[in-house]
Amino acid sequence: MTATTYALVGNPNSGKTTLFNALTGARQKVGNWPGVTVTRKAGRLKNADATIVQDLPGTYSLSPYSSEEIITRDFLLDEKPERVINVVDATNLERNLYLTLQVMEAGRPLVVALNMMDVLAKSGRQINVKKLSYALQVPVVPISALKRDHLDDLIASCQTPTSGHYPYPEYDPRLESALSMIADQLPETPADQRRWLAIRLFAKDEAVVAATTLTPAQHQEIAATIATVEKLFGDDSASIIVNARYDFIARIIAMAVVDEQDFVESVSDKIDRIVTNRWLALPIFAAVMWAVYYLSIQTVGTLGSDWLNDTVFGQWLPGAATHLLTSWQVAPWLQSLLVDGIIAGMGAVLGFLPQIMMLFLCLGILEDCGYMARIAFVMDRIFHRFNLSGKSFIPMLIATGCGVPGIMATRTIESDKDRRMSIMLTTFMPCSAKLTIIAMVAGTFFPAQSWVAPSAYFISILAVIGSGVFLKKTVLFAGPPAPFVMELPAYHLPKLQNLAQSVWQRAAGFVHKAGTIIFLSCVALWFLANFNWRLQMVSQNQSLLRDIGLVLAPLFAPLGFGDWRATVATLAGLIAKENCVGTLRIAFGPGNFGDLLRGAYVPMAGYAFLVFNLLCAPCFAAIGTMYKEFGEARWTWRAVGYQTAVAYMVATIVFQSGQLVAGTATLAGAGLAAVFAGIIIFGLFIKQPQADAALA
Repeated sequence: MTATTYALVGNPNSGKTTLFNALTGARQKVGNWPGVTVTRKAGRLKNADATIVQDLPGTYSLSPYSSEEIITRDFLLDEKPERVINVVDATNLERNLYLTLQVMEAGRPLVVALNMMDVLAKSGRQINVKKLSYALQVPVVPISALKRDHLDDLIASCQTPTSGHYPYPEYDPRLESALSMIADQLPETPADQRRWLAIRLFAKDEAVVAATTLTPAQHQEIAATIATVEKLFGDDSASIIVNARYDFIARIIAMAVVDEQDFVESVSDKIDRIVTNRWLALPIFAAVMWAVYYLSIQTVGTLGSDWLNDTVFGQWLPGAATHLLTSWQVAPWLQSLLVDGIIAGMGAVLGFLPQIMMLFLCLGILEDCGYMARIAFVMDRIFHRFNLSGKSFIPMLIATGCGVPGIMATRTIESDKDRRMSIMLTTFMPCSAKLTIIAMVAGTFFPAQSWVAPSAYFISILAVIGSGVFLKKTVLFAGPPAPFVMELPAYHLPKLQNLAQSVWQRAAGFVHKAGTIIFLSCVALWFLANFNWRLQMVSQNQSLLRDIGLVLAPLFAPLGFGDWRATVATLAGLIAKENCVGTLRIAFGPGNFGDLLRGAYVPMAGYAFLVFNLLCAPCFAAIGTMYKEFGEARWTWRAVGYQTAVAYMVATIVFQSGQLVAGTATLAGAGLAAVFAGIIIFGLFIKQPQADAALA
């Protein structure tokens, strides 16, 4: 049986993914589009094995400005799905219908899934679905993908045979006449693509013009037609097309939408007047993030972590394992591996799981209720002030969970320079792996200071902004920032099921990582910490790990943690950032971990350790993703080198400033910190050379 293909298209945040999950359930397959590093999802329609649902990348239009737009457009034109399901956000009809018109221009049978009808009903708006369907001349099915309302009607509409005639939206008669004249110059083009090609040629789409074979006479005729219409409208051809679409949309909305509260300010608008206020937005954001980290690190999350660290991994498991292994007469070296290596090392990481889950829960609530979208809007306003693109902040928000998808999310940035810079800066953000370091330092050295954990978040943002200001003055990244357009969803109560699923998936990923990469790392680190070069079992102070750490330890002396234990912990963090904590636990050996750390380092050294590992080169998985996204090793080395240099300078300044305040600074240390501070200030305030500006 030949498979039928349905293509799902829609704006970001229109509910397309929710509908895809509802239609396919667990019958999904995830991969990449051939030759392009953009995730593709496909699945079989429930109760219809011969029907494949292809989830196309979310996009606002089919203009060829990003890989998502190109993929979606090429799939519709080349793959020719039997039905296109256009997911339209009913609460933002005007913006969503712009994509609908472009899909109709592509000439594929279309069904409009009018989503979020339940949210629309609460807003005082009504849409006359029959009139909307009449105006568009395509089936329109009102649904709620989240509540799974009327999905059977949507499937039935998709399965209804088409008449073969596909309606196109009709624009201004003068424009229609020009498009008809251009179409007449394309007799070799299939009839179902002729109108789309005529529109793209009229809009002077460079890629389409280059790919279309035309004679000089045809080129001349089309150019003359476009010039005439531009003179008639008094505007360029691309703007004429855009305006024609919005005029068409305005007529549809006037016909089909009934708004009972046109002049009534919504609850979301009232909230936004405060949380996106020019002066209040940043203080509110700072207060929110302080509350998030306070709940995660200082109070609720730490209750569970203290129990796991002190009781489960501190007493129960080591005691039970030691008793059991001794009764079995297991060799001392194997007992040490299991108790001091695996249980202690992995316990030092897994002990922070409650804090990480609490952080995921708090961030999930902020995302689900719509606040994080406002933060992206607020940060765009700040980023643009420093000549940065607000689009870069979206990957950084994603990177707070994991740097790998954060780096991959930079694909939506059209400007190649802005995209490369975003890849370079995204991993400055504190991911869940770095949270183990934040929790360790905050809980060990600053147990009563609630500012320490959230300060890591804001140090990351300052590093991003400062780096952006500096890098934009270089030849590699100079140029105007890419424009940033995003929808601000209405505020709503978070859905418990979504939150639980999100926290569970992220926590499961953290535990899985601990059970694989961290486990193997703990075994290797235990071996290095307990054997010498002759493979004889020795104490940590005579081990391979100590000898390796002593080679590089002097480099970290200006940062306050220039001993072999912290050095090898930092190196192990390249495998996975969680290894920083596990390595320290193994390197210090048996005893109260917190007391051992406080006895070895002063508090500001611990904070400098946190800052360095927060900003330095990320884990190998993230570095590998950088290489994949950059496409070359040279850019990857630049990114890793730049991040490590920034981390070293900032951590040195942090520790030496603490030494100055405490009155224990040395002349060499203070001088090095002053040099680094001068370099940073010079990079921030130096003017862009004229030659660089010209190149931009």
